[in-house]
Amino acid sequence: MTQRVALATVMDRLAIDAVITGYAVAVDDGAWSDYGALFTPDGRADYRGAGGMEGPADEVARWLEETMRLFPVRQHLIVNRRIDLEDLGGYTGDWAEVRADYLNPMCLARRTASGPDADTPGKAGAATPDFVTGGRYTFALHRAEAGWLIRTVTVHEKWRRTP
Repeated sequence: MTQRVALATVMDRLAIDAVITGYAVAVDDGAWSDYGALFTPDGRADYRGAGGMEGPADEVARWLEETMRLFPVRQHLIVNRRIDLEDLGGYTGDWAEVRADYLNPMCLARRTASGPDADTPGKAGAATPDFVTGGRYTFALHRAEAGWLIRTVTVHEKWRRTP
């Protein structure tokens, strides 16, 4: 592998990592237009493995927007990212697969009394998460003119905990 190819491979890996991080941030922040922008025009998301829906990314984004209102505080931690780039005889192609584990603690919306002791999610001293789930994401990505985009994402929930 030449130095130029090695550098291009590193740049692809960093760009793909940025897409995966962008995915987590978009879901956690409820930035649904940002979520949609991470996908190819025919991109799909499959949350059936966690009790959700499967479909075109824009439809799934609308479902997530509604569903995530129950959990105003959420934080995806996506770790152990394994990136496999398409190999075209020593050169990277335009397809990649990422398998990454996740941990996702979330707090339910609460109606609480106001005041310094109020148990308000997102504030210092807030209650522990009401719902925690862990599993693995599988992403298929495609290099487009604008950069790497998600073609599909599939959630494989391994466990969940509720009090």
